Amino acid sequence: MNDAPHGNPDFETGCISHTGKVRTANEDNFILRPEIGLWAVADGMGGHENGALASATVVAALEAVGAAGSAPDLLAMLEAGVLKANDDLRAEIDRRGATMGATLVCLLIHQRHFACLWSGDSRIYLIRSGIIAQVSRDHTEVQDMVDRGLLTADEAKRSPRRHIITHAIGVHETPELDLENGEIADGDTFLLCSDGLTEHVTDAEILAAVEAGGAQAACDTLLALTLERGARDNVTVVIVRYRQGTSERTRWMPNRSMRGSPTS
Repeated sequence: MNDAPHGNPDFETGCISHTGKVRTANEDNFILRPEIGLWAVADGMGGHENGALASATVVAALEAVGAAGSAPDLLAMLEAGVLKANDDLRAEIDRRGATMGATLVCLLIHQRHFACLWSGDSRIYLIRSGIIAQVSRDHTEVQDMVDRGLLTADEAKRSPRRHIITHAIGVHETPELDLENGEIADGDTFLLCSDGLTEHVTDAEILAAVEAGGAQAACDTLLALTLERGARDNVTVVIVRYRQGTSERTRWMPNRSMRGSPTS
């Protein structure tokens, strides 16, 4: 189990990662870089060894992201890191003859703006003024069916096919990530997690934990709930709370989807 509060005058960060009660190894990985405005969670797929390698490969590639002079520059570096991770995983798949990949959810913050990027079913939430909103949209077979009106949200939650992923890093020749962005407000709290959390904990319970106390305390509470309910998968939670500082406004590019090429 890992937990770590990380410091930056504008951010309060909490994090926890646990193997859970069923798995024998933790295939999740995360990155906390408040000094440059980057947080991410990666959930590996492909079995114990391959899944752990996949998520570690993604996180290692993102470690190359450095401080940026502008929001577009930060986004471009993140995208370049994702492309490298995808290439590295594809090479490892060819070498091993194995299937592997990793879901990924990222939060970028530059000055007063944020961007959320994701591939797969790891999620990012925004809690603002006592309201929780899921920013990401799951890249899963059942979510696609919900979007087409073939399943209700409740039916999707019970479907035996709910864990079938349609996008992930390393699965396709070019990675596919979706992006949403906006302007950050004082007190905004972001929660990034692997699906091991949302398999057992509701959005309302996430909101209650975040509203009850500090970022690390909320991580601890949510892990405890998950373990009480069986924790069938690895669980990773990262919480980032923004505290208004002296940052100036900046501008992100419009909402869009990334399809394998860095931003120019």
